[in-house]
Amino acid sequence: KYIERNYLDWVNAPRDERPTLSHDIITKYVYPELKAGKKVAFFVIDCLRLDQWLSLEPYFYDYYKIQKDYYYSILPTATPYARNAIFSGLLPSDLEKRYPEMWAQGEDDDSSRNRYEKELLYDHLRLLGLKLDAEPRYLKIISAEEGYNLEKNLSSHMNTPLLSVVVNFVDILAHSRSDLPILKQIAPDEPSYRSLTCSWFEHSPIYSVFKQLAEQDVTIFVTSDHGSIRCMRGTKVLGDRETSTNLRYKYGRNLKADNKHAFFIHDPEEGKLPKRNINMNYIVAKEDYYFVYPTNYHKYLSYYRDSFQHGGISLEEMVLPVIKLQPK
Repeated sequence: KYIERNYLDWVNAPRDERPTLSHDIITKYVYPELKAGKKVAFFVIDCLRLDQWLSLEPYFYDYYKIQKDYYYSILPTATPYARNAIFSGLLPSDLEKRYPEMWAQGEDDDSSRNRYEKELLYDHLRLLGLKLDAEPRYLKIISAEEGYNLEKNLSSHMNTPLLSVVVNFVDILAHSRSDLPILKQIAPDEPSYRSLTCSWFEHSPIYSVFKQLAEQDVTIFVTSDHGSIRCMRGTKVLGDRETSTNLRYKYGRNLKADNKHAFFIHDPEEGKLPKRNINMNYIVAKEDYYFVYPTNYHKYLSYYRDSFQHGGISLEEMVLPVIKLQPK
């Protein structure tokens, strides 16, 4: 209810009259450090929930002074919207105007919608008027091998004022849990899901990277683009053939769903979302609901029940940490 009442006002309000949102992160946190001539490492851990961060935090106690802040992800709480907003400093509708090719036809998947993050980041820093001594670095860590490469070659990446790293493991974990029954057995609920995240981190090259960075004169920011929620209740949705396939949000024409379970954004411009084409509207799932089409309703209802999803409105998806780490 709080988000339904306030969200559309927030995305249309000046920065000083609303909470911090995804597109404010670099301007509010990273930019002042760079402007002061400091070296910055900026980590975005895709799909990391606040409770997962709180479980990981003790791993940093020996190495860093920790300052915690919080922000709201924009809607939908999904990578193509939220992470692009972080790197570009723009809301999705402004991004569509500046980079129309980004929202061309196709599904909302990271490989197509998020392939310009490096360019968005560079443009953002240029618009902020930053003159950096060297070009910023941008890395995306999807495989273990890429993580080990960063661990091995970290020093060569540190000859720049800004190193930005996107870490995809937690997002992969959330998605894989629906497809791999063994993962559901290992992480049947939220506490075990947090524990699995800790187990990954403790043995990952990313932890080793943070330990190495603790020995350097660098300010580190760690954040997430969105969280995830354990979806337990399905709700029916109706749409045409062009409607998107996401489980926690949909865009299309003439979408119908129960408004007790979904937040409707009838005018994409008001929600600062891509128009894509005429008569486009968006619906975003509330609480722990996920959208299911009437076709094969019961099959998909049971298939996706008890899966971690994102894109909707919940504390777990929207309220996220921005952590400042300073080596001790």
